[in-house]
Amino acid sequence: MNHNGREVMDVLRPYSAQLLSILRIMSGLLLLQHGTTKILNFPEGPMNNVSPLTMSGAAGVIELVFGALLVIGLFTRFSAFIASGLTAVAYFYAHAGRDFFPILNGGELAALYSFVFLYLAAAGAGPWSVDNAIRRERWTEQLAN
Repeated sequence: MNHNGREVMDVLRPYSAQLLSILRIMSGLLLLQHGTTKILNFPEGPMNNVSPLTMSGAAGVIELVFGALLVIGLFTRFSAFIASGLTAVAYFYAHAGRDFFPILNGGELAALYSFVFLYLAAAGAGPWSVDNAIRRERWTEQLAN
């Protein structure tokens, strides 16, 4: 895959930090929609009107809160770690018992979410985040003192 001595996909390398932010934002939005459906009844669908006292409702509250935190990039590592655990539990609770293979038990997305969130817990928020803005502000204050 060389083109004039360079890897063709090297064109994306300078944007890896921004792509990390995009991965976080999109993953957060996808998680958030599960929470808004269950807790805020939007959009309308079969998961509406879930009681927060049920397992699905408790998951909805977690999805709503931590999905929103992931979208804005606040407490990202902690939020992603919680979301990773939540989606792992969702996989084993709702899917794994149906069949060993995720393609047959319908759990591909839950498994993928779990590993994406685990990666975000390790990698952090990326440059387009509240976490990064706070870090820059603290760094600027330390330089000023």
